[in-house]
Amino acid sequence: MTEQQHRSHPVPKETLARCSVRAERRADPMLGTAFPAARLLLVEQPGPWGRDGLLRSRFDPGVAREVVQRAERLGVRVLAIRRPGRPVGERRRWAVADCRPGREQMVWGSFAEDAELLELSLDRPPGVPLTDPAASVFLVCTHGSHDACCALRGRPVAAALAGLRPDRVWECSHVGGDRFAANVLVLPSGLLYGTVHTTEATDLVAATERGEVLAAPLRGKVGLSPESQAALAHVQRQWAGTADGYRVLSSVRTGPASARVRIEHRGVVPARLLDVDVRWHRSEVHRLTCQMTSPATVLVYEPVGMVEVSAA
Repeated sequence: MTEQQHRSHPVPKETLARCSVRAERRADPMLGTAFPAARLLLVEQPGPWGRDGLLRSRFDPGVAREVVQRAERLGVRVLAIRRPGRPVGERRRWAVADCRPGREQMVWGSFAEDAELLELSLDRPPGVPLTDPAASVFLVCTHGSHDACCALRGRPVAAALAGLRPDRVWECSHVGGDRFAANVLVLPSGLLYGTVHTTEATDLVAATERGEVLAAPLRGKVGLSPESQAALAHVQRQWAGTADGYRVLSSVRTGPASARVRIEHRGVVPARLLDVDVRWHRSEVHRLTCQMTSPATVLVYEPVGMVEVSAA
């Protein structure tokens, strides 16, 4: 690259102006910020992704549109994935992940031609379902064309995780919450972590493979309402236990900006019922992403109380 080309295509750098740096310095709350889709379709697509991920990549654009539209009709979120370092094999991988409580599993397959995905059943994908936490997959958002922070912070974390579990780590397209980069989605549990640093890679892998939750960087579990995510994460922070040891049973509005979430704690005998009160409010006005041209607010979810109801 010539000096002139370098000036016209500057390499992004992490500075104090970056959204992830500002959010971390402000200690922006992360609870309840996982996306609402409980099922995902992962499509391996090496090479660059545009802002819209698979739709703006080297994948056949017509096939990509049809795959995404069909998935969206079923409530399935599509993520483009690639190996750290972007190696390309003879056949690419696809996976269907179900993160719904009690149904957590993944099915993997492969394809050679893009159009093969048009024949894939998202409700009954062919293959052997994987459920063992020791086989969990780590997706790290490195979608730099969506926000530079995702690449700047995500790629080092993806490399650190790949150094520990090279066969189970993928870079992925946008998962939301750019300011919380690096974002790591664990499948099939559906636990989404934010502001993950390379120094936390070992702890994250170890906790995941024990079937446990790394409480501090937890954003929430995909597929649940924000208040349910916040309540569940609060319980998991207060009471150590396995990721599947808790189940949200109900969420009832108690006011215009509050709810009571009932959670079953199944990790003890006898099981317990816990009621967690959650309130939410608008944050202060901030420039939330690097690409935003004007400041905005978001809803902040805050657990404010927890009581044990009775033995379940």
